[in-house]
Amino acid sequence: MIKKNLADVDLTALRGRTVVVRADLNVPLDDGLISDDQRIEASLPTLRALREAGARTVVISHLGRPKGSPNPAFTLAPVARRLGELLETSVTFVPHTRGEAVSAAVQELDDGDVALLENSRFEPGETSNDAALAAEWASLGSLYVNDAFGTAHRAHASTEGVARAVREAGGEAVAGHLLAKELRFLEESLRDPERPFVAIVGGAKISSKIDVISALLPRVDRLLIGGAMANTFFRALGLDTGESLVEEDAVGTAAEILEQGGDRLVLPVDCVVASELSADVDARDVDRADVRGTDKIFDMGPRSRAEYARITRAARTIVWNGPMGVFEVSPFDRGTVDVALAVADACDDGAIGVLGGGDSAAAAERAGVVERLTHVSTGGGASLELLAGAELPAVLSLTNAR
Repeated sequence: MIKKNLADVDLTALRGRTVVVRADLNVPLDDGLISDDQRIEASLPTLRALREAGARTVVISHLGRPKGSPNPAFTLAPVARRLGELLETSVTFVPHTRGEAVSAAVQELDDGDVALLENSRFEPGETSNDAALAAEWASLGSLYVNDAFGTAHRAHASTEGVARAVREAGGEAVAGHLLAKELRFLEESLRDPERPFVAIVGGAKISSKIDVISALLPRVDRLLIGGAMANTFFRALGLDTGESLVEEDAVGTAAEILEQGGDRLVLPVDCVVASELSADVDARDVDRADVRGTDKIFDMGPRSRAEYARITRAARTIVWNGPMGVFEVSPFDRGTVDVALAVADACDDGAIGVLGGGDSAAAAERAGVVERLTHVSTGGGASLELLAGAELPAVLSLTNAR
């Protein structure tokens, strides 16, 4: 079911109204300083639209994992300051999550003002989707906007709970610009992809990606496997993997996937190995059948990189989730960087290239290709769930589009 989004709302009717926004402002902090504000930047289109409409905007977000109680290390105060700088206005930081102090702060807002409440996960009822907590947040406004794709796969009080409570009270719950964009790219890339359709799946463990692989395999023309999970496939082929990371209890699963995938499933044919993970180590390129003894596989080799790049550049729709090797450490970043460049080249040639969040986004940043890709998702877990064909609780609870 297609859900309503902010583009469907008559913004001229929002002046003077209080709008509750669930944003994903979960940014990394280093000694209280924001080291990467990309998630704040991603929230700006929705917040700017509401400000310009004259709405009184109350923002809810989490930060880190404070485990249901206040913790100064996870305060959103520095986020409020940075958000104000980016919005070029004063953002009111409310050092409370609920109660009279929050109600009073909301009452003080003028048209176009923005307030940010303290970390929603300071409340124990947030992650348990407590109905009373959700109802209290819902009571702050008659329109709820969910723009937090990164938490859309969780049924929390500030996501699924608030949306449901607002709707039960006669209001509307809609997707913000970021959430709508994420859903559009991730869902449409699977619904009716232009072919060839290539999926690239990397990472350490098959167990964390089995649902994604299973969902994509029947739909794609080629599915390229990379990262340490490739080692488990090697083991399923009867190959020696030395002392490489292998998910032993998933070897049987890998064998089943190999049988199901046939020629559509592509594995590396050579590897970069070393005795330890270090930038100073003596790394070697070897055929996948020649891994021995104390060898540890940390990346795919030059023949695999060339083949993966060839397949990727010829694609018209590309979904990529997970690195091809230990990209954080040179020289084991070449497989990931080469794939990132190939995806970017395909996008330059008119292909649709959608990249899942998490390590994939960091890899694209390292390769310097973020601006060349069609879409880089802000949510790792949520993008995985969508790619695996799952429905997201926080999206299901939004108002249906007519």
